[in-house]
Amino acid sequence: MKRREFITLLGAAAAWPLAARAQQPAMPVIGVLDARSPGTTESLLRAFRQGLKDTGYVEGENVALEYRWADNELDRLPGLAAELARRRVSVIAVSTPVVALAAKAATTTIPIVFLVNEDPVRLGLVASLARPGDNVTGISFLNTELVAKRLELLRELVPAATRVALLVNPAYVVNAETTVREVETAARAMGLKIQVLNASTSREINAAFATLVRERLDALFVGGDPFFQVRRVQLATLAARDGGEEAGRDARLVARTLAQRAQHRR
Repeated sequence: MKRREFITLLGAAAAWPLAARAQQPAMPVIGVLDARSPGTTESLLRAFRQGLKDTGYVEGENVALEYRWADNELDRLPGLAAELARRRVSVIAVSTPVVALAAKAATTTIPIVFLVNEDPVRLGLVASLARPGDNVTGISFLNTELVAKRLELLRELVPAATRVALLVNPAYVVNAETTVREVETAARAMGLKIQVLNASTSREINAAFATLVRERLDALFVGGDPFFQVRRVQLATLAARDGGEEAGRDARLVARTLAQRAQHRR
């Protein structure tokens, strides 16, 4: 299932608690809390609204959406979550663990529906997958389970690589720690050496690439983080600029491999 379809499902899930409040005269309000900026999530918001529409809720007609954006400043999340709690929204829709944890800390009564890429039990969001408990439920991709597979793919695409840079966002503590642990475990099994590079700003991404070039690291493994998703153009541009002709060949190899796999799936 595609990520956008998951977002649509999240939109439908966020509508569940509204049924209990549908008899209230006031229009129910969904709080949408996100660490990113609205301009970087347009396609996901369209899918989210479609999920609501599929369950009979249309923004501006029978449901209102209250947005809070952290603009990649994670320290703002607790305050934004508290604002939504004071607003007494009917439900809070969140994505990524750091946002979900901020929402959970802000309220124990308002339903919270999450979309995260890690084990929600290990994160402390829910008591168990079968019985989430409290006011929190949602969908998990369990992407950290796929870290070893991603590293295997990188090794397949660049078989001569022995020293790999791992780029993580230290501001996103839970995700960074989990990614480092999983990547280092998988790397040991493959005989790869990992060098962790930290970046929480665009300037720090530039500095990380300067380190990568200076120390002649063979490849870059980017951790799964909303900040890096937002900065994907910068990452691709720097990789093409600093990698030179060899990086261009690797990029073409990646494209051919992915195209072949897609064709095989058909």
